[in-house]
Amino acid sequence: MTPASPPSPLANPVRGIFWMVVTGICFVAVTALVKTLGGRIPAAESAFLRYLIGLVFLIPIWRELRSVSLTPRQKKLFGLRGIVHSLGVILWFYAMTRIPIAEVTAMNYLNPVYVSILAVFLLGERMALRRVLAVIAALIGSLIILRPGFRELDPGHIAMLGTALLFAGSYLIAKIVSGELPASMVVALLSITVTLGLAPFALAVWVTPSLADLGVLAAIACFATAGHYTMTLAFAAAPVTVTQPVTFLQLVWSVLVGALFFAEPVDPWVILGGGIIMASVIFITWREAVLRKSHRTPLVNETKG
Repeated sequence: MTPASPPSPLANPVRGIFWMVVTGICFVAVTALVKTLGGRIPAAESAFLRYLIGLVFLIPIWRELRSVSLTPRQKKLFGLRGIVHSLGVILWFYAMTRIPIAEVTAMNYLNPVYVSILAVFLLGERMALRRVLAVIAALIGSLIILRPGFRELDPGHIAMLGTALLFAGSYLIAKIVSGELPASMVVALLSITVTLGLAPFALAVWVTPSLADLGVLAAIACFATAGHYTMTLAFAAAPVTVTQPVTFLQLVWSVLVGALFFAEPVDPWVILGGGIIMASVIFITWREAVLRKSHRTPLVNETKG
C-alpha cells in the first residue's frame, strides 16, 4: 500500500500519537475482557475461539488469500510461526487468569527486548554495547516486577516470560517473510495457522461456552483487530521514535482498569519495573532508527507481524 503524502510536518506526529493512544486502549480492553472470563473457559479454548471468531475479518481479502502461492520454504516458516505463536497465545490467556492486568502489560514490554536478543543468535545481527546495556536494564526491570525471593511467584509470571519469548520468535519469522509477501497476507496467514494450531489444544480441554462468554470472545476479537489496525495507522503517520513512548500509557490504563474493575491493588514496583523496561525499549528503538539511516539494522518494530 502506498502511503499518502503527509499533509504537514506537525499533523503526522499528532495523528501517530492519537492512533497509538487508541491502540493502547484497544489492547487494554482485550486484556480486561479476557480477565472477565476468569478461567470459566480453559486458556487454550478461549484463545482458539478468539482466533476462530477473528477469521471473519479475513473475508474481504479471501480471494487474494486463495490466490497466494507459497514456496515449500515459506510453508515451513508459516507453519513454524503458527506453532510458536499458538503456544505464546495459550500462555498469555493463561497468565491473564492468574496475575493482575498491570503485570501482564508491563511484562509484555519485554517482547522487543527478546526480539533484539534473538536477532543476534538467529539473524546474525550485531548488538552494540549501548544496546546490550539497554537489554540488561530491561531485564533488571523484569526482576523488579517479579521480585523473586521477596514474594511467591505465580505460574502466570512464568507464563508471561514464555509468552514474550515465543512472540519474539514469531515476530522474527514475520521479519523473514515480510519482504516476500504483502503485510496483509502475513497477518492473514498468521490468523489461519494460529487457529489451526490452537484447535487440538482447545479440543483436549473443551468446555461448552455460554452465549455470554461467546459474546465476550467476539468483543475480544473485535478489539484485537481494531488495535492492530490502529497501530498500523500510527506507524504510517509517524516514526516509531514518536509513537513508541506512547505505548507506556497502556500500563497506566491497565493500572486504572485493574484497580477500578477488578480490585487489583496498585503495585509501585510493577510501575517502576515497567517504566525501566519501557525506557529501554524506547532507547533501543531510537538507536535502531539512527542506525537505519545508515542502512545498518532494521527497527525493532519492523520485526512485528
